[in-house]
Amino acid sequence: MFVVESPIGPLGVAVEGDVVVGVRFGVPSGPVAEHPAAEQLRAYFAGEITDFDVPFELRGGSEFERAVWGEIARIPYGEMITYGAIATALGDPGAARAVGTACNHNPIPVIVPCHRVVGAGGKMVGFGGGLERKRKLLELEARVALTRAWG
Repeated sequence: MFVVESPIGPLGVAVEGDVVVGVRFGVPSGPVAEHPAAEQLRAYFAGEITDFDVPFELRGGSEFERAVWGEIARIPYGEMITYGAIATALGDPGAARAVGTACNHNPIPVIVPCHRVVGAGGKMVGFGGGLERKRKLLELEARVALTRAWG
């Protein structure tokens, strides 16, 4: 695991070769690596990229959680979707809370953007990294998206 310093605190990044297998919030400072994942995370936080193309592997989780993570991975940069909309897309409109739990278990936050999932009506609820980190990630993406759209 190596550490990437970011505006939301240090991120611990676990890799196997070139493949990202985990991202953790709030790790103590530690070794820094020159790895494509570190480069892309720094570029993301600098507003230079809006999509990650570093290879990653979502490990563990139930079949339902893996389905939720797959839906999350498709949310476009700068956009948000509700827990209920993901539950509906997966064929179980009553599973919004289960979607929230799956988001909390996402092993690769930021790269698999669970911060883009919000409560009904856009309400800021739940995030494994804390609501302040979620707010900062959403603000970053909104600012970058507006700058790109309107120069």
